[in-house]
Formats: sequence, C-alpha cells, structure tokens
Amino acid sequence: MEVILSAVLGDLTSRSINFIINKCSKMPAHTMEESLQRAVIRAQVIVGEAMGRQITNQAMLLRLVMLRDAMHRGYYMLDTFRFQPYDEEEAKDQAVSRSSSLSIVNFVKHLCFSSGDALTSKEMQDALDNLSSMILDANELVLFLTRYPCLYSQPYSMHLQLANCMFGRQMEAQLVINFLLHTQPHGAEELEVLPIVGPRYVGKSTLVAHVCKDERVCAHFSKILFFHIRGFTDDELATFRDECELKHQNCVSESNLEGRMLLVIELIGDLSEDAWSRLYSASRRYAPRGSKIIVTSQFDNIVKFGTTRALTLKYLSHEAYWYFFKTLTFGSMDPEMHPRLTHLAMEIAKMLRRCHIGANTFAYLLRDNFDVHFWCKILAMLRRSYQKLVSQFGEHLSDLQNQNIPVLFGRMPTSSEDIVLYRRSYEHPSGEKVPKIKFQDVICGSVKPHGRFEVLAWRSGIPPYYSYVYTCEILGLKPRAVKRKRCMKKGDRSC
Repeated sequence: MEVILSAVLGDLTSRSINFIINKCSKMPAHTMEESLQRAVIRAQVIVGEAMGRQITNQAMLLRLVMLRDAMHRGYYMLDTFRFQPYDEEEAKDQAVSRSSSLSIVNFVKHLCFSSGDALTSKEMQDALDNLSSMILDANELVLFLTRYPCLYSQPYSMHLQLANCMFGRQMEAQLVINFLLHTQPHGAEELEVLPIVGPRYVGKSTLVAHVCKDERVCAHFSKILFFHIRGFTDDELATFRDECELKHQNCVSESNLEGRMLLVIELIGDLSEDAWSRLYSASRRYAPRGSKIIVTSQFDNIVKFGTTRALTLKYLSHEAYWYFFKTLTFGSMDPEMHPRLTHLAMEIAKMLRRCHIGANTFAYLLRDNFDVHFWCKILAMLRRSYQKLVSQFGEHLSDLQNQNIPVLFGRMPTSSEDIVLYRRSYEHPSGEKVPKIKFQDVICGSVKPHGRFEVLAWRSGIPPYYSYVYTCEILGLKPRAVKRKRCMKKGDRSC
C-alpha cells in the first residue's frame, strides 16, 4: 500500500512540476521582453498624441491617465529586467538571501528563468497583461482623439520636451482648463471654486502657472489675479483686492468678456471655515458674473470649499519618476547603448526617492560628467549620506527637511566632510537675485565656502520660474583653525 501511495504521490508531484514548468515557459523571458517593448511603444504613441490635443471629455482624460501610468510601469519593468548589476559588489547590494537547499518551487523558478529573477519576470508579465488590456480598450479612444484639435507640435527630442513643460501633469492641466472654460447657465451667480490639493513641492503652483498661460484661458478672462495668504485677518480682508497680484490683463475690451476674472488663491497655511466665508464673500463683491476661483493648499480641508470635485496632486510614482530621470539624464543618447550607466542611474534614482528638485540637480550633473567612475562616486556618496540619515533619524532626507530638521549630506572629495542643510529649499521668483554658488559644485568639491552660505540647487526653466535655494555649511573645515589657535597659545611661531 505504501509503495502504491508513494508512486501516486511521485506521479502527482512530477505532473505538478511539469504543469508549472509548461505554464512558466509559455512565454520565454526574451519573448516577454519584446512583447512588452512593443506594448509600451504603442502606449507612448497614444499618450503622446493625446498630450498634443485639446481634450474636453473628462472620462477620456482619466483613461489616458491610467494608460500613461501603465506605460511608465512597463518601461520601468523593462529597464529593471535589462540592466542588472555588473560586478559582485553591486550584486551583493541587491542580493536576496537564499537558502542553500532549494525547494521544489525555487527549483522550478530557476528552470523557468535563467536570470534567476522570477519576481521581475512575473512583474513583467503583469505589466504586459495590464498594458495590453488597456491598449485593446483604447481602440475607440484613438478614433475619438482625431476629432480634437491639435495644441502644439512635438519637439524632435523627448528630453527637450520634458525640460520645457510639466512632466506627468498634462492631463491634470486639461481638467483644470475644462473647468475654467465651462460656462455656467444664465442667471447663475455663484462663483465656481476648484480646490487643488497636494503636498509641498508636488507641483501645484507650476500646474496653475501653466494653465494661466494657456491662450484659451487668457482669452476667456479679462484679468487673472494671484493672492498669497497665510490666514485671512480683517486687515487682509480690507486690502484683499489691492494685494492681489495681476498676472494677466486681456487687451480685448472687458465689455466683450463680460469683465470676468480668474482669482488664484495660494494658501500658505490652514484656513478655517469662517475665514473662507469672508474670503468668498469678498470675492463675490467685486468679481463679475462668470468669474472663477482656484484655491491651492497642502491641507485637505479646503476640499469642502469647492463647488466642483477637487483635484488632488500626488508625487510621481517610482516608475514615472524613473522615466523622467532617465530622459533628463541621457538626453538625446540611447540608454540601451550604455547598460552599465543605465543601471547606475536606476540606483541613483532610487536614492533620490521621487524628489523633483533632486532629479533635476543630479540629472544635469550626471549628463555633464558622462563617466562610469564619476557615476559610481555619486551613487556611493548618496548611499553613504542616506545610510547616516536613516541610522540617525530613521527617515529620508526629504521627510526630515519637511520638518525643518538640519540634516547631513555627503561630499565626493572626502567622506570626512559633510554638508549641513539647515533649511529646506525655498523659492525665489525669477526676478530676484539668486546665489552664484551651485549645489553641484559644493558636492563635487570644486568650491569650498566657509561658514554658512546659500547655494542654488536648481533653477526651473518653466513657469513660475522658481529658483530653489539651500542654506548650508560644510563640516570638517574648522579643526585646522583650532590647531592654529593652540599653536599660538604655545608661542610657536612656526605653526
């Protein structure tokens, strides 16, 4: 009986293994890679065509957002699969501890995937299935796209486009434009309000600035006014209209536009319901019929102030961030021609943790120093810096700076010196004077200022043209001065 049972179990085990192997080997890794490559290219064609058209259908915009996110994930999975560690040390950093005795399941995975990365292959398959189904569903969407007018022509190189426009916000901008151009029924006197919510440095001001520069929006409103407030006191209420900054005034007679205005309110702090009621009443007193309000804030409680569904902005996904960083870093060069550099760029992007300022700062630094050894030094410096922060605070650099906590950041010339960032980067309007010292120069060691000083982290080339500045200091420069003081006390003139 035991012999029969053993034979049956052995046969069942063999059939199970064969079933799993056959299932896994239905699509070899290289075939899956090619299929995913074709799918992301098709998705990019659809999304690229949609970005250049004036789409007014909100449901279509939401579907395009989903397709865009799936496309970014597809590219991310392709690069993760293609660009693996190139030496033992890089492999050790990413290696997962494995048991010396392989189980049946692990053995099957080893047979199915020669690279040994079964998880990546499964994620590639998931990304391919998701993207393929979305492309099939988008067949009728492609037909409708041709009915919408073109907005602009695409530049010949993607990195030029990303450097001169918002990345990943085109669909959101169209949603805001649709709200602004929508005309209320005759007789409606209520001021329509669109709340835009999101964390700091997520791109709220940039989104609004791009919307307000759109020709359709400028032609629709006689004036576009900006108002920055931390609260809303009685004194501010009295000077509300006087303190608004005029960003645009239409050359056409206001009578032709019915005098309607667009009021953009940027909240620096929180706002109570009572303060909002007074602010809204003040707006209604002088804003003609047809005027509209956009209010931006980091706090979710402004959602209830809106007359329409709020727009919530989030940080880019890891996949979208990598697409953005890779395009800026390599420019017009093909990343597939530089597999080692592409792998290093992926590791650097992970260290930056979706920081938009960091992406621009390090992308241009890497592109100006297109060398494997330099990129390895940058990665080692970032890893060393973030390991110190995590061991000391248990949090990432961006999280600590949001709390205004001074943090240490490494320098490439020597590991004994650190940069102390005392204050979170803040924005300078384009007209203000900005520091001449660049953050990249301090990191690389080409400059070595003493004491506390300000550095330019990044200057945006798109509206509202902010320049981001850090206040910092280099540690490790004082011991030599202390030594001289000790020598002077001893009276040794030879020091």
